[in-house]
Amino acid sequence: MFEISFGEIMLISVVALVVLGPERLPTVARTLGALVGRAQRFVASVKADMHREASLAGLDGLKNDIVSTAHEFRASLESEIDSARALLREEGQMVEQEAEAVRTLAEEARRDVDALSDSLAELAAAAGKTEAAPAAAESATGAAPVVDENQLDLFEHPPSPVVPGEGRR
Repeated sequence: MFEISFGEIMLISVVALVVLGPERLPTVARTLGALVGRAQRFVASVKADMHREASLAGLDGLKNDIVSTAHEFRASLESEIDSARALLREEGQMVEQEAEAVRTLAEEARRDVDALSDSLAELAAAAGKTEAAPAAAESATGAAPVVDENQLDLFEHPPSPVVPGEGRR
């Protein structure tokens, strides 16, 4: 801080001894020491404050870096979400178009089936006129329905009971 050599200190102390005298010199030296101690503590506290402010400035810079990185991350995340939403919207529109095409095809198929059903009904009505007379006569007389002899009927006749002792030989 101050560049005072040993010789200069000796000269100052001799002058102080002559001016102040041996009785007051210890009191003045004590007071001067206390003042120098206070000055050193003040300088140390100023240095600590400056160091603290510098570290806070560094922390502020770090905080600003973190905040800017967070904003960049949020912006990139929002852009990704927006692109995903746009893709989903496009896919949804494609699905709607496909669903509409399927509905149209189903309606056409329904109309075709109805037309075929009407045609079959007309054919059955035309064929029924020729065969309807014998069938109407049978239903009027109460005749039994026609049974196909080649079809196996499992539910009408219960199986015959097995008698013990009479088995296959």
